[in-house]
Amino acid sequence: DLSSTLRESLKPQKNYVFYCQSCGDIIVEDRKFLRVLPLPSENWSALVEEWCCHPNPFARSTLHPQHDDCFLGDTFFLLNSQGESHKSKENTRVTCKRCKRTLGETVSSDTIKYYVTEVIIQPSEGSFSTSPRSQFLQSMVAQCLVELSSAKSTFRFTIEGDDGKIYILIWLLNSDTLLVESLGSSSSHSVFTLFGDIFMDSSGSVGTWNAVKVLYQPCIKSRNKDLADAWEKDTGVHPLKFPSETCLELLLILGLSTTSLPPSLRCMNSFQV
Repeated sequence: DLSSTLRESLKPQKNYVFYCQSCGDIIVEDRKFLRVLPLPSENWSALVEEWCCHPNPFARSTLHPQHDDCFLGDTFFLLNSQGESHKSKENTRVTCKRCKRTLGETVSSDTIKYYVTEVIIQPSEGSFSTSPRSQFLQSMVAQCLVELSSAKSTFRFTIEGDDGKIYILIWLLNSDTLLVESLGSSSSHSVFTLFGDIFMDSSGSVGTWNAVKVLYQPCIKSRNKDLADAWEKDTGVHPLKFPSETCLELLLILGLSTTSLPPSLRCMNSFQV
């Protein structure tokens, strides 16, 4: 519940400021949108032949936002870069000027893709408030998994970096898990402090939070390559793309979460829990 989805938080005719989630630097200042529209699925163009009895009318057109548009994808949103200082060649990384973290990439000379895991969007009249990086990343990825599983009835995902490599295979089991921890006596308390004290309850006694339960397989350094290749070819598996450093962060978070479980509950059918 840390951050509402972009579809809920972004409204037309309101002014917004875009911040770098890592350092709080302003990325886009005081932008008002006339249209906030969801993008079609990645394979929409290939399906046009099934819809039309004549040649593809969209063959030479691309979905690029105008200056007053914001287009929403599964893990990113597209903005027009008119008036911004980011104009550059296609497929060039967009980084934060202050902390140099990757925020997205240029899709064309006038369109920028920002990843939802790297940017915080708040109304212009509001004030910027920071949140622990791990907490924010978990919240945004969990939202992506839950929304896509509900909308498309898909429960297997590949986590891909902006370098084209697959970093993690994720299989969603439950999206309604409630975790309860007694912080006073838990042996895993020292592990969870690595998450930026996100599980600390104000009373200091019991912490409760919602979670999604997943199975996962790391794919770095050619691990599980055969399984990753099979999932990549499977039409029932949905790819989610993030910056490569974010994929490594997510893998670390999953690993720390797994080690907090009793040894008997850490694995299921060769997958980690």
